[in-house]
Amino acid sequence: MAVSTTQQSPRDETVVAPMTPSGIELPLVATARDHAADDSLPGEYPFTRGIFPDGFRGRMWTMRQYAGFGSAEDSNQRYKFLLDQGQTGLSVALDLPTQCGYDPTDPIARPEVGKVGVSLSNLSEMEILFDGIDLSKISTSFTINGTAAIIYAMYVACADKQGVPRSKLTGTIQNDILKEYVARGTWIFPVRPSMRLIADSILYANDETPRFNPISIAGAHVRDAGSTAVEEMAYTLANGLAYVDELIGRGGDVAKFAKRLSFFFYVHMDFFEEICKFRAGRRLWARLLRERYGVTDDKALMFRFGVVCGGSSLTAAQPYNNVMRVAIETMAAVLGGAQSIFTAAYDEAFQIPTEFAAELALRTQQVVAYESGIAKTVDPLGGSHLVECLTDRMEQEMIRVMDEIDAYGGVVKAIEDGWMQSKIAERALERKKNVDSRKTIIVGVNAFARSGEGAPTGEVFRLDPAAARRVTEKFEALRARRDNGAVERELARLSKAAENDRENLMPYLVDCAHAYATVGEIVERLKGRWGNFQEPVGL
Repeated sequence: MAVSTTQQSPRDETVVAPMTPSGIELPLVATARDHAADDSLPGEYPFTRGIFPDGFRGRMWTMRQYAGFGSAEDSNQRYKFLLDQGQTGLSVALDLPTQCGYDPTDPIARPEVGKVGVSLSNLSEMEILFDGIDLSKISTSFTINGTAAIIYAMYVACADKQGVPRSKLTGTIQNDILKEYVARGTWIFPVRPSMRLIADSILYANDETPRFNPISIAGAHVRDAGSTAVEEMAYTLANGLAYVDELIGRGGDVAKFAKRLSFFFYVHMDFFEEICKFRAGRRLWARLLRERYGVTDDKALMFRFGVVCGGSSLTAAQPYNNVMRVAIETMAAVLGGAQSIFTAAYDEAFQIPTEFAAELALRTQQVVAYESGIAKTVDPLGGSHLVECLTDRMEQEMIRVMDEIDAYGGVVKAIEDGWMQSKIAERALERKKNVDSRKTIIVGVNAFARSGEGAPTGEVFRLDPAAARRVTEKFEALRARRDNGAVERELARLSKAAENDRENLMPYLVDCAHAYATVGEIVERLKGRWGNFQEPVGL
């Protein structure tokens, strides 16, 4: 039976809006009168045009594809495949039990073991995950928050087992719990002890793993939860300042620890708004650190960030359109000056990516890097009247949103009261209404869609149904062969140290990892001291 005719172009019903998705009005034609003069160069304060004077000529961005599923053995094979295809960094996806602090044998965890990431409950699994991968030669990122300090401790212990000096470890652990409370939900402990754990990991990393970024302050999930580009950047910078204040309160030297703070964002589809949000955020962060905290070291003022090209901008309908979307977003990330890029696979809107889709996503970055020519010159759009105008206006709007948070009482109070969560929920509803009304056009979804169109076609990823069983069998075998007396001693030491708010827990967590204590065991001990986070009533 023939498929019905294609919908009419949205131009028959709507007019292209003269503003960005963040609500910033755009001039029909931008001129020099629309923006302030900025004669700074890349590598110079306030870093509007980039943090390095030679941009990608000096060093290409890290191509770090997000991957992980099933068992550590399954994910290890995928990592080796991607590295063989030219990937230059690893990005580890963890399953929900690991993210939320449950062991794979916990009844609440069993249905989710290995589903949206790799199961990583103990050091033995970490050793398998990186078997045959030299940690001294690869940069590794972990998307983990509630249990970030534990996973970081395991990574340090894994390096110890490989004989890799801790000083050679490079990579990032997300470790941004504030955005979990407002956007994603893999929180465990209340806000204040969670902030303590983050401070512990950052201060420990400054001394033990000085090339490893112990936090990636993430606007990405806030964006996918509904925020605009302006709000994504403003909320993220506000969270960043909250971490700076926490670290200063712990006696940290901002000029030292700021050098290892990094950021993480989504790139969506409005090309110029995405480029300009990075230019504006980079400039604003440098100014905030200099003006609020008196930081003068340029390296401490640098706004280093990675991105995901994809996320909620991808669609399950007409999924091959996502290839073009990711390519456009990748160009925006490069022109915005990202230090690392993950390009989502076209099928990620409805399944774990197949090997083919993952390779195509990586090839997208490689084509942009080596064929497009846009990486040959630093900030090639700098000086464009539109880009400079939009950069200025986005910075102004970011400041307005951050001032609103400050007026409420700061990030921590806004989260504990549920104020920020409500703001994001309201914006998500607004976005949904705009799509439903076709004020926002999404090709293949609310325009140019074919009625009667079936489910996505193409290669299907199938998770081995026996993977979860193998994970639990290995877990039980580990508990049988390890020195359980040593595990209990290290857990008791950790629990005792948690009583003292000024004690850094990272050395105790590393010792627990070496003893093969599990994520669930460690979390239960800390819950015994701190309890669980309770969402504000009314959300």
